[in-house]
Amino acid sequence: MAQAAAATVAAGLVLAAPPALAETLLVRAGHLLDVERGIVLVDQAIGIVDGRIAATGPWADRAADARPPDIDWSAYTVLPGLIDLHTHLIGDLFGADPAQPLRSSPAREVLLGAAHARQTLAAGFTTVRDVGSYRAFLDVELRDAINAGLVPGPRMFVAGAYVTVSGGGGEVTGLPPGLTPAADMRRGVADSADEIRQRVRELLAGGADFIKIIATGAVLTEGTEPGASEYDESELRAAVEEAARAGSYVVAHAHGARGIHDAVRAGVRSIEHGSLLDDEGIRLMREHGTWLVADVYNGDYIAAAGRREGWSAAVMRKNEETTDAQREGFRRAVRAGVLIGFGTDSGVYPHGENARQFAYMVRYGMSPLETIRAATSGAATALGRQHELGSVAPGQRADLIAVSGDPLEDVEQLRQVAAVIKDGRLVAVAGRLIQ
Repeated sequence: MAQAAAATVAAGLVLAAPPALAETLLVRAGHLLDVERGIVLVDQAIGIVDGRIAATGPWADRAADARPPDIDWSAYTVLPGLIDLHTHLIGDLFGADPAQPLRSSPAREVLLGAAHARQTLAAGFTTVRDVGSYRAFLDVELRDAINAGLVPGPRMFVAGAYVTVSGGGGEVTGLPPGLTPAADMRRGVADSADEIRQRVRELLAGGADFIKIIATGAVLTEGTEPGASEYDESELRAAVEEAARAGSYVVAHAHGARGIHDAVRAGVRSIEHGSLLDDEGIRLMREHGTWLVADVYNGDYIAAAGRREGWSAAVMRKNEETTDAQREGFRRAVRAGVLIGFGTDSGVYPHGENARQFAYMVRYGMSPLETIRAATSGAATALGRQHELGSVAPGQRADLIAVSGDPLEDVEQLRQVAAVIKDGRLVAVAGRLIQ
């Protein structure tokens, strides 16, 4: 039954397949959401050449051109491909056993990452910022494999490893006696400003696109507290300065208010999580133009999965202490005009379910259009890639998704993506990859 339904959808979407070696693609969109202007355009033609948008305009203006569409999405609303700024594609989902990362191999971790990349792309997320894995540089390998066409997946921007203090929020902790993390799990450990600079240089030289620094303790790391700072402002600034010297930037895992203040003043590009964000943090973020990437769905998943699977009492307590606080801080940040990027922390919860967060962002203060912008044009700006990602306009990469309904009326439509184009190629239909 499911296969027949998928075939029916596919037949409606692809009326005429382009030649195998074609460099051009013509898409007909029943409705096209212009995310930058916030308007919906009716019956549009989207011309694609060599993986980029060449032109858009009313289908009726093509009266002299008898060419049928290569892909007919006239029954769908078309949007730019979605962007998730906070993912963890490599490795297993978080679970009750803190030693699980040690029980896996690097090869298995990457293979899991490839499976997660497929799920993420099929869900309409054509770009992700992957903010760290325990084993250094496995994300670089997955990114490069996707770019080489060896495996399907979203476009990845990767951190290489966590920069973290010894025993801090980016370490594997809570291990049974006799178990110790392997060396590749500690490549980002740094306990002084000089060591931070060295780790930043090593990670960027190893292929990382940006730096992820753990400014405070973590909800899911045993022996750390989300509200406790693990680096001070001068140490965070050392990371920012070293990354900037290489033409890159830093994002900060920061739950606690003081950690957020220090990270913003140090010049990080975004605050990840921001669970205990206070009014001073909001003021500083507005003043510095710092992005907030808050995983406001994630707390509900942790609460449910943790009860079901027997996660530790400490993790459950920390999740309870931060979930509602994060959502209230998020609501106040939205109201104050802080820059908001879409980031989910997928990898804690199952991959491919990234779009669950849209409804939560609406619930806690954003309009559907604002949430879509946070995952398209806004996220592209947070990546520094606004000139090639995040909108459907000439010169942009041809990343498109089709949904059946109107996501401006019901943002939950984004959980049922009918089809996905990445770099000008149809890659998924009805939640299934076609390559």
